[in-house]
Amino acid sequence: MRVILFSGKGGVGKTTISAATAYRLSNLGYKTIVVSLDPAHSLGDAFDIPEEEKTKAKGLPIRISEKLYIQEIDIQEELDRYWGDVYRFLELLFNTTGLDQVVSEELAILPGMEEVTSLLYVNKYYRDGEFDALVLDLPPTGESLRFVSMPTVLKWYMRKIFNVERTILKVARPVARRLTDVPIPDDEYFKALENFYEKLKGVDELLVDPDITSVRLVANPEKMVLKESQRAFMYFNLFGVNVDAVVVNKVLPPFVEDCEHFSKWVLTQKKHLEDMQALFYPVPVFKVPLMEDEVVGEEKLKVLSDLIYGDTDPIRVFHKEKPYEFIEQNGDYMVKLKAPFLTKDGLSVLKSEGEIVIRWKNFKSHILLPRKLKDYEPVGAKIEEGYLKVFLSKAT
Repeated sequence: MRVILFSGKGGVGKTTISAATAYRLSNLGYKTIVVSLDPAHSLGDAFDIPEEEKTKAKGLPIRISEKLYIQEIDIQEELDRYWGDVYRFLELLFNTTGLDQVVSEELAILPGMEEVTSLLYVNKYYRDGEFDALVLDLPPTGESLRFVSMPTVLKWYMRKIFNVERTILKVARPVARRLTDVPIPDDEYFKALENFYEKLKGVDELLVDPDITSVRLVANPEKMVLKESQRAFMYFNLFGVNVDAVVVNKVLPPFVEDCEHFSKWVLTQKKHLEDMQALFYPVPVFKVPLMEDEVVGEEKLKVLSDLIYGDTDPIRVFHKEKPYEFIEQNGDYMVKLKAPFLTKDGLSVLKSEGEIVIRWKNFKSHILLPRKLKDYEPVGAKIEEGYLKVFLSKAT
């Protein structure tokens, strides 16, 4: 099964692009399910599904056609299906502190529960083998990054903390209950966590397999959106999740350049589109024109999918190699960038506003530095076996 994740800043059109991609895949004969992880669900609206039908589904898949299903995950329903004992303990804990019962129920839905539940579905659909393609409409960038990092965090917790915590509480529980009224998690709580983790095993390997999983960043040609997309690009790269394309949505058509109201917008977008080639090199950038009306219903989704992909099959992996990586070397760092065409003549490497800028003839590449490396400066560079290696040391 192919897994395609759409991520980006809120409001850029992730849901619409996800829906159009899923529609195109189903039309090409792939049995496809598109799943919305965003709490502000609008996936059903993109397919013009009546509200009562979405309510009746209770967060389970809705059949659009023989080859296409959609699913808007409902965390409240998932709590009953998978999180029962964990949720009940947390609710009791918050309620014991004196909080109102309704507030306690809300707080018991901890950050990360939605992401972990979504990961469970990814693993389930992959193991069942029922679908050829799974399209995920991720929430805005911050939550998307939590989604891809959650398997690593869970694995660490289960290996390092879970058994120790369970053993200590097994011994201490009888004594603690005599000394305090504060709820102590019982063994059912730990069994629920263990059972949940068993269902998630292997999902971390799925997410970092570039032949199975790709992230496609959705952006608009605007400065603030580009900055966030650049950060997301760096973080997905650091997590080892393959970004195989960038979809630039809502691009104004050239003919409105003559309109006084839009002429500056066209020039601004043109500049940002040029920058994007450098920001996301060597990942391909798909430019999608602004539609003349909102995209609702299968007919409009078909038009949009044609504008995005043309004659290309969306199930393809458009790019598979890491654009760059950071390698630690005795307290210093090296940025390793694949660039088989570079030569030393005319090559320059400099730091600007928290990123490394590489220029060579008409080529320009931007590599955003993680916060950990914001005080590091380039101190040298060399070309070796088709790679440019930039050496960074901490500024003194």
